Amino acid sequence: MRKPRGSAGLNSHLIGLWNKLKEGITFRKIILLMLGAMICTFGIHNIHQRTNITEGGVIGLMLLIEHWLNISPAYITPVLDTACYALAFKFLGTNFIKLSIISTIFISGFYKIWEQFPPMLSDLSSYPLIAAILGGIFVGVGVGIIVKQGGSSGGDDALALAISHALHWKLSRSYLFTDVVVLVLSVTYIPLTKIIFSLITVTVSSHLIDWIRDYKTKNDHIT
Repeated sequence: MRKPRGSAGLNSHLIGLWNKLKEGITFRKIILLMLGAMICTFGIHNIHQRTNITEGGVIGLMLLIEHWLNISPAYITPVLDTACYALAFKFLGTNFIKLSIISTIFISGFYKIWEQFPPMLSDLSSYPLIAAILGGIFVGVGVGIIVKQGGSSGGDDALALAISHALHWKLSRSYLFTDVVVLVLSVTYIPLTKIIFSLITVTVSSHLIDWIRDYKTKNDHIT
């Protein structure tokens, strides 16, 4: 029996929609987004959250909300990211949004996974400088891998880009602005001396993100 034309048209429309959604998304990119999310969240959960050495931007805001409202990052992250993506949507390409949604899901999932296990690293609260540098390395490497794939580790990139376009600032200045604002707010629960170490971790992570994003490999042409 011949299928009704309406059914065939619907199937064709759904196939076209699916092809459009998966455009620019490869298995390699998905694996690297997952790897970046795993590294980033591991460092935040095992170092930043235990030592109160916070990040700036959306990550720092997430830790601030977790402290005062006792809400798991697994729930805070998607809400903050969605708000930032909605704000910056007109400035960002569709592919960026799609990849960022995938990485956000991975980040939320890995937060939930790490919460099921006891701490996997020694408590570095007595060694804040080491914690700041090591935490910055985890975040910088993890986020750098995600950004290099064309996605976002969270709303930080989307928010910074929106600010950059709206105020005609350099992107680096936009990142610094969001970091400093959140770190100032973090003084409400983190001693000023630790805020200094937070500035160190932000500096380390931002430089690593830039380096990894700009690092060229022979596979960079693969999409």
